Amino acid sequence: MEPFILGLGWLGVFSPLALGAVGSIIGCARAGQAACGAILETEGGYGRYIGVSAMPSSQVIYGIVVMLSLNRLFSLETAPGLFAIGFLVGLALMFGAVYQGYCCASAITVAKTKSEAFGISLAPAAIVEGFCVFAFVFALVLARSLPGGGG
Repeated sequence: MEPFILGLGWLGVFSPLALGAVGSIIGCARAGQAACGAILETEGGYGRYIGVSAMPSSQVIYGIVVMLSLNRLFSLETAPGLFAIGFLVGLALMFGAVYQGYCCASAITVAKTKSEAFGISLAPAAIVEGFCVFAFVFALVLARSLPGGGG
């Protein structure tokens, strides 16, 4: 049972990066597809479409920072906490990035037909980003509360 619990600890340490990266890949791909479609249908403003399609990439950055904050010598006592924090925050980052990609794709679709609504159409993507930031900060605070985390 001990190796299993320690394995969960390792899974928790690396989950924020791995799951955040998976979500960012899916979200950026979805928004990127919308950007490519918009480029074909418009005569300009290509940079903003590409810029918006990169918005879901921030979750992988949050995942890297959380992973580094969880990386420590750990024991049977801390492994379950590392798993819970890392895996659950990793899931939040993954789903946040995926759904932010959908929000960005919608914003790109709006912008290609009604360019004056571009800024306001990004509000849903910004709200999703906010929830990812909440999960990110929550993970950093909890990581410090675990033994060996500087708390």
